[in-house]
Amino acid sequence: MTPDGSSHDAATLRIVERFEALPALAAADADLLRRGRFLTCDFEIGVGPIPLLVRMVEGKVASIARGPFLLKPWVFAIRAPAEVWEKFLEPMPAAGWHDLMALTKVGRARVEGNLVPFMGNLQVIKDLLALPRAQQVGRTGR
Repeated sequence: MTPDGSSHDAATLRIVERFEALPALAAADADLLRRGRFLTCDFEIGVGPIPLLVRMVEGKVASIARGPFLLKPWVFAIRAPAEVWEKFLEPMPAAGWHDLMALTKVGRARVEGNLVPFMGNLQVIKDLLALPRAQQVGRTGR
């Protein structure tokens, strides 16, 4: 059981844990830090019913907090079911599952909120959210 009284399946929690590794993964990517240096905001990654609040400060992932939250503000949110994130985070995702914009185009994911900082930093955000793919590669030995 979670603090809010609900239970989440193991697959959803594994995806959440992979995203929770973003601060360390992003800190190790000097190019991503350089390209994202103008991004400072809080945004949400929704993994099924679980919200993750990501705090970005000058391109660094300062923190990630797992919800649910009571009135936590965010600038934009990227939400998808856990099954979608699972396919997105495969080491070599199939066509159509590899890109955030492709997922939104066919309705598998949603982007909400202020789209100006999202679109202005689109490649940084896309690369940031793809970082957990390397975790999977390292774990399976591929």
